[in-house]
Amino acid sequence: MATKAKPKRNLSALKRARQAEKRNLRNKSVRSTIKSIVKKVESAIASGNKEDANQALKEATKVFTMAASQGVIHRNNASRSISRLTRKVNSLSKAEAA
Repeated sequence: MATKAKPKRNLSALKRARQAEKRNLRNKSVRSTIKSIVKKVESAIASGNKEDANQALKEATKVFTMAASQGVIHRNNASRSISRLTRKVNSLSKAEAA
């Protein structure tokens, strides 16, 4: 993994290092939330519960949109993930109809 960087000497570099550390913690929290919500959607799909899957998808859409607007993930990445989850949830309803 990444090793610790050599200690900085000038003030602006020290400040940027502090800011990067804070931002990294904030972003890590959001990425963790994304992973959790995706697992929640996929478990709802696996259980076959259409209402739970739709509710979890709605939450996931909010989380992905928020992460993209904050710059934690790229907006195309968010759109792609939302699209994939939506297709999975919709396939659940198609399988139910058939």
